[in-house]
Amino acid sequence: MSNYPPLCAAGRGRSWYRGDCHVHSVHSDGELTPEQLAAGARAAGLDFIATTEHNTADAHGAWASHAGGDLLVVLGEEVTTEAGHWLALGIGPGQVIGWEYGARDGLVDRHLAQVHGVGGLCVAAHPHAPYPSGDFSYPYQGFDVVEVWNGLWTSDRPWNADNEAALAEWGDALAVDAPMGRWRPAMGSSDTHLEGQIGIPHTVVLAEELSTRAVLDGIRAGRSWIAESAAVEVSLTATAGGHLAGVGGHLETFGARAAVRARICGAPSATVSFHTDLGTVHRTSLPGNGAGTAEWLTTARDSAFVRIEVRHPDGNMAALTNPIILA
Repeated sequence: MSNYPPLCAAGRGRSWYRGDCHVHSVHSDGELTPEQLAAGARAAGLDFIATTEHNTADAHGAWASHAGGDLLVVLGEEVTTEAGHWLALGIGPGQVIGWEYGARDGLVDRHLAQVHGVGGLCVAAHPHAPYPSGDFSYPYQGFDVVEVWNGLWTSDRPWNADNEAALAEWGDALAVDAPMGRWRPAMGSSDTHLEGQIGIPHTVVLAEELSTRAVLDGIRAGRSWIAESAAVEVSLTATAGGHLAGVGGHLETFGARAAVRARICGAPSATVSFHTDLGTVHRTSLPGNGAGTAEWLTTARDSAFVRIEVRHPDGNMAALTNPIILA
């Protein structure tokens, strides 16, 4: 038996899988053991989690007996530098990525290359976190994904001002990058340190199977959306001229109008907003039971992409998606 978690778990084939890619245990500064975190992940309806201790791989082996079966554990690290934190996901067993550098010495690229060299994913973590070293000072070039929704920490609020700032920054970049044929997906993670935080929020990924490689491929491609809990379900599609695309997909419209449809449940009385490179273009409300469909029509000439946000009546986020690219 391996001393490390298996690279695959018992999944449902090609499907949407829920996972939390930013989790801490007693092996760095968390208060829970891997056993407790695994139990919490299953209770939260998650299919996968990533172990991301600060600047260490000490927990990698500790997960072997708690993974497998219905729970995939992705090996990772939160690389905590003086100029910001980032997640190295899908690294090798026992692999440690260096952290002793800053934004001005040009060393971060060699560490990103180490992660990419083993097929891993580099995520800019909580880029506007309100504490020393939490503000992300590196260029996003070289990073695959941005964590726009980070969890509770010691707060009782699942959506804070730093997340709002990260989302706005990511949205502005998307408006520039998507028309150029390049864009950087968003993800959300709990940054669990304490009891009751796991899965708040988490990322829902379309993957070919429940394996480290397939899950990271889905996240890298932007085939994902972010949920505050497993109670929330979102589907976003766009159709034009008999063609269909989903989140993270590319829809060739051939000049036809695109019908964008969002289906949501689990968000009572929430507001669904549609966003493009022109900003917020449409809003509608869900009924009190939290289930409904929102539709909007556009063209590729008017919209380079479309994505949605689902917010509770108090403005807190319930879910948000990566874009569908229109051409």
